[in-house]
Amino acid sequence: MGQLQGAKRPDGRRFFFARALVRALPVLLVVSGLCYDHFMPRELTAVPFFTAAPLVAAPLLSLAGTVVTGAVSIGGILAVRLRYSSVGEADALTEISTVATVAVLAVAINRLVRRSDARLATAREIAEAAQRAVLPRPQERIGGLEIAARYEAAQAGASIGGDLYAVQDSPHGVRLIVGDVRGKGLGAVAAVAVLIGAFREAAEQESTLEAVAQRLERALAREVTRRDAARRDPTVPYEGFVTAVLAEFPHGAGLARIVNRGHPAPLLLHADGELRTLDPPWTALPLGLELGTWPDRAEEVAFPAGATLLFYTDGLSEARNADGVFYDPAARLRGRTFPAPRALLTTLSEEVREHTGGGTTDDMALLAVHCP
Repeated sequence: MGQLQGAKRPDGRRFFFARALVRALPVLLVVSGLCYDHFMPRELTAVPFFTAAPLVAAPLLSLAGTVVTGAVSIGGILAVRLRYSSVGEADALTEISTVATVAVLAVAINRLVRRSDARLATAREIAEAAQRAVLPRPQERIGGLEIAARYEAAQAGASIGGDLYAVQDSPHGVRLIVGDVRGKGLGAVAAVAVLIGAFREAAEQESTLEAVAQRLERALAREVTRRDAARRDPTVPYEGFVTAVLAEFPHGAGLARIVNRGHPAPLLLHADGELRTLDPPWTALPLGLELGTWPDRAEEVAFPAGATLLFYTDGLSEARNADGVFYDPAARLRGRTFPAPRALLTTLSEEVREHTGGGTTDDMALLAVHCP
């Protein structure tokens, strides 16, 4: 049960060598063309190598690199024709003009690719700014507790989806929420924004955790009503159904209060490696599921020094490998200890990526709270 250290994997080194090989490909093509001409009969032409080099360089290299590659390719085909003293022949002029034309086109392609990259970088910066506004990362230390959060979106290139977390200190203790909105897309992101905004206000004003949950319920109900009245297409539902777990850590009390609304149960990891799954003693429906009124009741559990509470969404527990086997965080973490909550989340992220072969089908939000 010793301290776990993340296994070192050669993925970064392999990526570095693969990238270096790809960037060297234009030069290799020119060299291959010269070798081809040297060892093959005169009737066989090396033009395909010299035309491919600038086209390959266009999306991979800078403008200067593309221009140099085109010039070297033209020089290569000229060297081949000079070797046979056939520069003035019709076939030679056709080959030289072909390589020169492709080199000019490669420069134009390079400019278009660079403009697209600049636009993509701008869009990514805007998306990251939106993420920080909607789902800001909590401070590493709040109210005497150590906090770590991690969000990994299933959609490639996305920064935020339908999972959420928020942590806030209040007069009643440190309060947090971890949730999962039904569905994907902009509707889910809108529900995340509504829920986090309502939570921050309720966490500061409400005296009990149960009252915070009811406040969130009313906020979602209002938003659903507003969306129903405003949307033009009635067949497109608003994503207002949210599984969530709320927690409260009274200052200096050594305990945690938890309200679970249909969400995966948190895991309590003790300093000696013992693990306990905090299954709710009673059933409660998710937030925003209008099937009746359900009174919230907070479960109170001891939160001793050295313990860590792990909150997560089903993107972790429902991550499957090629054989369809789910990742079981409780089984994987039992008997292990971690130096800090951030190390715990890093380990989980790496193990899920390894378990699934590098990709997941659902967003994954992780939040760990450690009592020093």
